[in-house]
Amino acid sequence: AFFRTFTPCWEEVPFQPLRTEKEKTIYKMNHKWNYRPITPEQAETSQTLAQELGISPILGQLLVQRGITKAADAKKFFRPQLPDLHDPFLMKDMEKAVERVEQAVANQEKIMVYGDYDVDGCTAVALVYKFLRQIGHKNLMFYIPDRYTEGYGISIKGIDLAARKGVGLIIALDCGIKATEKVVYAKTKGVDFIICDHHLPAEEIPKAVAVLDPKRVDCSYPFDELSGCGVGFKLVQAYAQKNRMPFEQILPLLDLLVVSIASDIVPLVGENRILAYFGLKNLNREPSKGLLSIIKICGLDKHNITIDDIVFKIGPRINAAGRMRMDENDENASPSGGHAAVELLIEGNESIAAEFGNVIDAYNQDRKSIDRSVTQEAHDYIEGNPEMKALKSTVIYNPRWMKGIVGIVASRLIETYYRPTVVLTMSNGFVTGSARSVPGFDLYQAVESCSDLLENFGGHMYAAGLTMRPERVEEFTRRFNAYVEENIDPITLQPQVEIDSELFFSNITPAFRRDLNRFQPFGPGNPAPVFVTRGVVSHGETKLVGADCEHLRMDLMQRQKPNTTIQTIAFQQPTHYEWIRAGHPIDVCYQIVENHYRGSVSVQLRIKDIKPLRSKQ
Repeated sequence: AFFRTFTPCWEEVPFQPLRTEKEKTIYKMNHKWNYRPITPEQAETSQTLAQELGISPILGQLLVQRGITKAADAKKFFRPQLPDLHDPFLMKDMEKAVERVEQAVANQEKIMVYGDYDVDGCTAVALVYKFLRQIGHKNLMFYIPDRYTEGYGISIKGIDLAARKGVGLIIALDCGIKATEKVVYAKTKGVDFIICDHHLPAEEIPKAVAVLDPKRVDCSYPFDELSGCGVGFKLVQAYAQKNRMPFEQILPLLDLLVVSIASDIVPLVGENRILAYFGLKNLNREPSKGLLSIIKICGLDKHNITIDDIVFKIGPRINAAGRMRMDENDENASPSGGHAAVELLIEGNESIAAEFGNVIDAYNQDRKSIDRSVTQEAHDYIEGNPEMKALKSTVIYNPRWMKGIVGIVASRLIETYYRPTVVLTMSNGFVTGSARSVPGFDLYQAVESCSDLLENFGGHMYAAGLTMRPERVEEFTRRFNAYVEENIDPITLQPQVEIDSELFFSNITPAFRRDLNRFQPFGPGNPAPVFVTRGVVSHGETKLVGADCEHLRMDLMQRQKPNTTIQTIAFQQPTHYEWIRAGHPIDVCYQIVENHYRGSVSVQLRIKDIKPLRSKQ
């Protein structure tokens, strides 16, 4: 599947010099390989575990590295079970939330399902909306705020519309935990709130009918890493449980939930692992019509969909809708692209869903074009400012940039410069933007240290959003950069590759790959294992691929008995092309993936980094 979108270069064309400073920065980045061999005690445990489970000792080692030391726990890890989901009523305010929903349903009260404009918010709204529709509640509407005119979270505009439409209850998803004043305002309009959020609360909890958030300090729910959609699902689960609905009736909703879990980058451990495991089953066997339309557009309908497929193909298309503006004004909903995303996700007719899917895909194409252009502008500006380039962080501001893509641009800049990054633009008279971090540095604390300069902010360790007055940008930039300078560990500013184990290519047998697949779904907290193989050489095809010859495709061989050759792809790593093509040896670290092409499936190594083995003279 990877190679279908790449344009091969002619093999005889020599490696072209990198054309821009941006390319030089990307390709010269030196990764630090972190490989910590297991202790003798861990080795003994992994050997015993492997024998009991009938798997490779290397895979036994991977289990131990994940804190799994007993066969019973390993079996639970390999085969998640729905009965292991926590009782939703352990979440604070759940009883109140269910009672209020029951009251609204019994009285056919109008309910507005309100959510954020990103993937998590849109899937959460679709999930709760579909459930309420499923149980026969027809007096129903949904609302996604416009990123540009309303911004993140609960808006006065949304509340006023709810009041005009006769809404008695708003169920807010993936937002609302800091909407203290908005909830009070809604009450004056006769509108109640149930808040389902997963962000860190402030000291004061909104005085809603119920506030469901496992991160509340007074909430004893056993798992606090749910996505916003996950909290919405727990409300649905609690309602179904109290009303004696079999779990099988809400099981189909998990395809939406796994899209949220993957896209919101929450840890794939505990309850999230169970929900994602069964959500992927739904996504592969019988996805809802809306998700099916995206799956077909992405070309994923011919092979097994993974978390990576959601992160890199499905999620970005849903996200793109909320980043862009819609042309039409819908009297029942905000004129946001996020509205179109929810329409797609709740659609039950396949042909209509396909039309919505094409609209969403067009948004994504527009988004990609804009973010490429803005990213290049940002690169050019940084490269033209040596003082800025020498800092340990990036704060860059351009009032012309589109608000919806600054988070993507921040992530792109980190790929190049690898340091905490804030990208700012102008919206509705305020400077607003997104911040992203590198592993090991708490971005939220850095932003919070400047809170007196901000109108509002929110987020977590690795991502945040913020708003300020234009006259405060210069001081924010100075203080944010100073905070990073004083608090960041220099090691954090070097890209790291965490290596799980060393492998011979001959170890990668069909049985090994089959057992390795049992570790899925991969994600934060359970990353895809990274292996290292040393002293390999080109054997067969080695060429540059991609529109700009930016990727390196190789057939590599390890010269030990038996000789083993395997196909590999190294994204954004053309630097060592001539060295490898000349037959010189390299060490590689990589993940093992499946390559789907024209109905056939083959093993492929996704190269994370390459180290040439130069002779010592």
